[in-house]
Amino acid sequence: MTSTPQTLAFASPDEGEELARAEVYGLLAQLFYAPPSPDLYAQFQVAVTVAPQAGAFLELRWGELVAAARRLPLESIGAEFDALFQGIGKPEVFLYASFHVAGKLNDKPLIRLRSDLVALGLERADAVDETEDHLASLCEVMRYLIAGDDAGVGNLEAQRRFFDAHLRGWIDAFCDAVEAQPRADFYRAAAAFARDFISVESQAFDLMQS
Repeated sequence: MTSTPQTLAFASPDEGEELARAEVYGLLAQLFYAPPSPDLYAQFQVAVTVAPQAGAFLELRWGELVAAARRLPLESIGAEFDALFQGIGKPEVFLYASFHVAGKLNDKPLIRLRSDLVALGLERADAVDETEDHLASLCEVMRYLIAGDDAGVGNLEAQRRFFDAHLRGWIDAFCDAVEAQPRADFYRAAAAFARDFISVESQAFDLMQS
């Protein structure tokens, strides 16, 4: 499960809401799997920060994320990523659902996730070292469910089930942990953007059941 860089901008109405959702999940996967690549960093430098509709919900947090990327050198963002999510021994912030849901790594949430991935016909790529409950991997699955070609797998109900089972319950705790870190700067903005986006997704999925 890897992510291909996309042009960083708000989608126009013609591009469609689903494409925009998939692109945001892809971006979050990139940002939380590794520091921005030089290409992604360059895209931030020219990214559009004004939404097609004035006052759009994500516009503020997106603008803050772009501003942080333009203010900080790429090397500083890389050092921040390492300090927050890598570290020697225990990282300052864990990127794994099992830790935030069960309090430890490789626990029952990961087992349930692997079962659900098998049902979707997905498996971890050999080149990926992280377990499947890594935030980047979960965002990649959501991107696939939204933008994949198999309508039988990637329908809205399948998206809702996966989102509710594997993302909704722990993202706020993760974002809280990032924002509480004194060294967080670029990733404080990234976490705030992720929180607002996941909030929008939660509300949309809730409406499906009302």
